[in-house]
Amino acid sequence: MKRNRVLSVLVGVVFCVAVMSLYRMLELMQGADPQRHGETHDVQVDEDLTRLQQKIDRLERLLNDNNHLVAMLRDSLLQRKASWERVKRGANTSADTSVSPVHLLPGCRLVEETANGADRRQLLDVYDLLPFDNPDGGVWKQGFEISYRGDEWNKHPLELFLVPHSHNDPGWLKTFDGYYQDQTRHILDNMLTKLTEDSRRKMIWAEVSYFSKWWNDIDEQKRQMVRRLVEAGQLELVTGGWVMADEANSHYFAMLDQLMEGHQWLQRHLGVKPTSGWAIDPFGHSPSMTYLLKGAGLSNMVIQRVHYAVKKHFAQQQTLEFLWRQSWDSSPRSDITCHMMPFYSYDVPHTCGPNPAVCCQFDFHRLQGRRVFCPWRVPPQPITEQNIKERALLLLDQYRQKSLLFRSPVLLVPLGDDFRYVESSEWDVQFANYQKLFDYFNQHPELHIKAQFGTLADYFDALHRRLNAAGTTLPTLGGDFFTYADRDDHYWSGYFTSRPFYKRLDRMLEATLRGTEILFSLTLAEMRRFRGDGRLVEDFPIREHFQRLMAGRRSLALFQHHDAVTGTARDPVVVDYGTRLFRSILNLQQVIQSSAHWLLLLDKTQYQHDQSKPFLQMDDVISAQDALPQKTLLKLGDEPRSLIIFNPVEQLRSSVISVVVDSPDAHVVEVESGRPIAAQISAVWVEPSRVSSEAFQLSFVAELPPLSLVVYHVTKAPAGSTPRARYTVHRRGNLPAVQTEHFQVSLPVGADTEALLSLRNKHVQIWSSPETGLLQKLRLQSGLVHQVQVQFLWYGTRTGANRDKSGAYLFLPGEEGAQPYSSSEPPLVRVSTGPIFSDITSCFQHFTHTVRLYHLDGHAGKSLEISNLVDIRSEVNRELAMRLVSDVASGNRFYSDLNGFQMQQRRTLAKLPLQANFYPMSSSAFLQDSQCRLSLLAAQSQAVASLRPGELEVVLDRRLQQDDNRGLGQGVTDNKLTASLYNLLLEGRRGVAQEVGGNSVEHLSLLAHLNVLSLSNPPVTMVAPTDSQLPKLRPFLPLRSSLPCDVHLLNLKTLEDAQEAGSPSQEVALLLHRKGFDCSSTPDPPPLCVWSAHEEVNLADLFSPLQFRSVRPSGLTLLHADDEPESAQPHIAPLRPMEIRAFRVQFD
Repeated sequence: MKRNRVLSVLVGVVFCVAVMSLYRMLELMQGADPQRHGETHDVQVDEDLTRLQQKIDRLERLLNDNNHLVAMLRDSLLQRKASWERVKRGANTSADTSVSPVHLLPGCRLVEETANGADRRQLLDVYDLLPFDNPDGGVWKQGFEISYRGDEWNKHPLELFLVPHSHNDPGWLKTFDGYYQDQTRHILDNMLTKLTEDSRRKMIWAEVSYFSKWWNDIDEQKRQMVRRLVEAGQLELVTGGWVMADEANSHYFAMLDQLMEGHQWLQRHLGVKPTSGWAIDPFGHSPSMTYLLKGAGLSNMVIQRVHYAVKKHFAQQQTLEFLWRQSWDSSPRSDITCHMMPFYSYDVPHTCGPNPAVCCQFDFHRLQGRRVFCPWRVPPQPITEQNIKERALLLLDQYRQKSLLFRSPVLLVPLGDDFRYVESSEWDVQFANYQKLFDYFNQHPELHIKAQFGTLADYFDALHRRLNAAGTTLPTLGGDFFTYADRDDHYWSGYFTSRPFYKRLDRMLEATLRGTEILFSLTLAEMRRFRGDGRLVEDFPIREHFQRLMAGRRSLALFQHHDAVTGTARDPVVVDYGTRLFRSILNLQQVIQSSAHWLLLLDKTQYQHDQSKPFLQMDDVISAQDALPQKTLLKLGDEPRSLIIFNPVEQLRSSVISVVVDSPDAHVVEVESGRPIAAQISAVWVEPSRVSSEAFQLSFVAELPPLSLVVYHVTKAPAGSTPRARYTVHRRGNLPAVQTEHFQVSLPVGADTEALLSLRNKHVQIWSSPETGLLQKLRLQSGLVHQVQVQFLWYGTRTGANRDKSGAYLFLPGEEGAQPYSSSEPPLVRVSTGPIFSDITSCFQHFTHTVRLYHLDGHAGKSLEISNLVDIRSEVNRELAMRLVSDVASGNRFYSDLNGFQMQQRRTLAKLPLQANFYPMSSSAFLQDSQCRLSLLAAQSQAVASLRPGELEVVLDRRLQQDDNRGLGQGVTDNKLTASLYNLLLEGRRGVAQEVGGNSVEHLSLLAHLNVLSLSNPPVTMVAPTDSQLPKLRPFLPLRSSLPCDVHLLNLKTLEDAQEAGSPSQEVALLLHRKGFDCSSTPDPPPLCVWSAHEEVNLADLFSPLQFRSVRPSGLTLLHADDEPESAQPHIAPLRPMEIRAFRVQFD
């Protein structure tokens, strides 16, 4: 009976879907009246043919989507049938239940297989083992005494590589340009001279942003000298990124983009490909960066800023060199050889060995009479014939002690610091004195050391050669190195939130850049198809737009620097960064406007480019680098205003579009079908209890096909014809007077003043406090009610004259911990209900908090949208946090994302101070137990913690009056009115073990992935002029159907022409990321998109009807050296869960 019932239901569903699809197809084929308001009856034949072609294309898309749906239902039916057969054969019912969700999502088994069988040590286990005490280690304060007999190197002599370097921050205490003029250009000028003088001298350089600027300033003769130094191996470009990127706040799109920008520059100008990474100053390290480096062709890397207790443990175990593997990957594909520097810093006193007082004596820049000195009060001595033996043996002792921390007799010793080698004399004293020491070492074989200047390539080549010869294998490690502490309880968790305004602006530029890249690439492809000869349209400003794109890439890349997106630069430098971000957003918007204009025109000959008066205007306008976006006021009349919506994501989505109009009644029509669209008019609140009488918010639901441009018409409507939001205003004590003639505003009376506030849609119901408006509990469609409370908290900092306090880097809260937020005045609470969305807004003194429910199907209707507008400029040494308190039995575990790329389990440890239990969160975090998962998804990066079971909190802003003694020399007091945006998603879980924990690899659910995609890439709304003589516009629909749910179009990026600098080539970088998704939360009903159980993707199917003339798989930074040979089936490409693949393509 059970089997028959299941089959009957599924067959019925298929029948209903088929009937509804056919009905929709007939409706589309009949069409709507093609004549629009204001159009003449003289419709040209080519317009009719175009409309017919569009309807056929749409019909084809619907059939394609219907086929996918039927295939899914068939797979589900077969899987249920197989389950039923197992039950009939007596299979264990509980086991069947535990795997049923996996069967519902075919890709789940592939995701699990990727992570199974992982044989590696996890950093989480190390954290559990360590006592995190801090005993005095002697001369190596954070370590231990090192002793040796002296004969350890007799058989295998010590092989030393001294690596000169200069760490150049692209902005910190000075701006990027300020540092370049004052220091960096002199360093590179001297490098050219001094390396040329002696072929034994070597140097490494990391920041391509500076190197490219210097390259533009030097003549061709000097460029040839640089090329010779690179070819000779004297100068090595390490990592090759535009900057040495932050690894906590940066999103993986931007991390990869800045790497690609640097690598493409190096390929173009020097013809080199970096092989080793150099990350000595980011404040903690992420495996997401190692994945990108490995995918870009690097095989080795060096890191420095790791918790001192972890360094000590690794040194004791001789595991400072290891194979760093992704936690989700059971294969060695992602492995990269990592060298962890063992001591406190990357400066000379902390790199030659464990005793900084001795090592400082071999930093010859600190010779007496020079600007820098040794704080240990024993200065360096020039090397002479009289002292060389004593000096050489003293230094050799440090080298030997350091080498005992590693498994190989090959030793890496950096020689440099911040902005070193500015003066020519510094090069002279360092190279001359060290060469004397090396000559002495090499002339005395009884010392068993071979010493030389070297690069990272020299070091790692020798290391792998020695390891292979000895048959030694390095241990394999998984996990990340957050949260970093450099001494005592000084945890660097403050910078996860510092300057949140600019962290949000960073993500706005990222979204704008990604959308512009995709639309520009599609525009060029469409132009070549339109012309038929592969050439581009003459009057379109292609070169100017491409240069705006390049400048936008470089602005975003520069801001990924570990003193930029981190919020740890001085105030004028922050303004400089912000101005670059702001200007790039404006320039990229010009490219979007121009591209959309050309794509939308039915008659392409009508295209005219007028920079002073663009055809399309952005709806959201940013007026300054420190201002939030504001909506443009649209004046409505009888003539339709055209709204153009660009969907920058690869999924069909229903999005609520909001614009501000001058009329309380408006009519919205989807132009292509002529279909009227349901809308809602809401009040524009200029103050918590004052409504604008001149501006009104118009909201409607737009159905946006993937990567499409869709046109809507908005006209003024008869009075009272548009549904309006209704408001109830609450405030404990004195109720405010709200004056408005256009909206119904009521005040609660009697029992209503004490009743919980409630909102609901078809998926979820919420209850909030009538006193604060803050969320209290939540009910899912299944009927389960969960406690989910929102609270706001203050953190202060430590008190006392001689005590360290919080600053830009450090979070050092007071002993009292978090204190509940309270204000002298009770908040004003507004409850709004309408047909498109309903929300509850709480207006407190320091923030305005809104929880919104959308009345939508799909993922947008299943989550709560939470937005905060924060202003703490009146405060002194305070940090504002938002905490969720739930009944999820999560224990001491929670999960936060690393760079938006992967999830990492976290464990809240009582043996660590409060500030140590905060971690970076770029876009998501969740709590879970065996029954449910609570996910907080974010549009910006910030600090996150789960200090008690069921709790999740994020730090919203911090205002700190003092420096925290890490070199910045100021506090953080340049706060702005700052917006933050989240989605909150509660999902049931099925088929998971009762005990939640261990080292499990977890991913976001499919719904969470779709939510993050929408949060990170909102639709772009543009407005056409009011002119009644507007040219005919038609929607641009480049894809026949959505990409699979788990395949993300990371970028579609036009590459620079190899011959003509600053011009676009015909080659496009296609980057795809296949998401790993959680299998325990099966969406019901399933999303409209499909997914696959196969390891390959068919690019021709994914991007139909777009056609590729050529497809060449390459490395993640699209270097020609990483191009794979052409295959017999170039459109079929392996793409495993979690992997990013890059392809060099040309559109046909």
